[in-house]
Amino acid sequence: MSIIELDKTTASNNLHKKPFTIKHNLVENSLFNLPNLVELAAKMPRDKIEFNSGDLEIGQSAQTTPRLDMEPQEVINRIENHNAWMVIKRVEEQPEYKALLTQFVDGLFESAGLAGQKYSDLEGFIFVSSANATTPFHVDAEENILIQIRGDKEVHIFDNEDRSLISEERMEISPSQFRNQTYDTAFEQRATVFELKPGDGVHIPYLDPHWVKVHGRYSVSMAMTWKTPKVERLNKIRLMNGTMRHFGWPQKAPGISPAFDQFKVFTHDAMRLVLDPLRKSEKIRGFLRGLIYGKKANYYYNEPAE
Repeated sequence: MSIIELDKTTASNNLHKKPFTIKHNLVENSLFNLPNLVELAAKMPRDKIEFNSGDLEIGQSAQTTPRLDMEPQEVINRIENHNAWMVIKRVEEQPEYKALLTQFVDGLFESAGLAGQKYSDLEGFIFVSSANATTPFHVDAEENILIQIRGDKEVHIFDNEDRSLISEERMEISPSQFRNQTYDTAFEQRATVFELKPGDGVHIPYLDPHWVKVHGRYSVSMAMTWKTPKVERLNKIRLMNGTMRHFGWPQKAPGISPAFDQFKVFTHDAMRLVLDPLRKSEKIRGFLRGLIYGKKANYYYNEPAE
């Protein structure tokens, strides 16, 4: 089969709207074997790698998440016999992963009959998790295809269209706000559960809450994410809202005040013109996060949670 296989009608009707499954042929791709992932971790800036214990509750808070006193490469080398969860972020910065991501997402759109659809910010996140590890209940501010490479896992994806599970305030974007969300077992009646084996994948639409459980052997998976023009604009507004709330100025949800939304988009873009050249340096990225959002914004460095 090609790099991706799916039902065209299902994908065309549900892409960017509802979860659906796919198949892929990346299980044997050497980019995802453990020695190459160790090399990848060694190349990546430290603020692009996050890891902690894999023994977490579905609703685990940032303050109680157990840290690991290890180097990233050691976490991967010991993943088969050590209780850990890791994500290597923004792997598209490495050319071989960027080429794979581009081929995959372009193939997804083409297979869905949507070739040529505009998107931006194509990013890759590789997850390396011990057997029985849990990724807690959270949302992601991108469109997402999660593909399974090694091991088996279950993915619980929730309908939150009415914002009754997670509020609009908690959907705002701020480096000082940890991604994990408050969870209640009653939420499960609104979940669709997908069982992923190597070669499987699932589409997780923008801001759909979800949590993940690895089964009885270690897991390697990859989230391939992108933003449509609509999502890119919403994220600019939600980042401005989150930033202003951080300074004590709560804002209205996107869409309530279109004129003010447009002002926020303009302000966001103007600020990024100034800050983006500075953010190429890891040290300056960390300094700016801490300066604007406080110490919690640099939790990537595995300092003990407060």
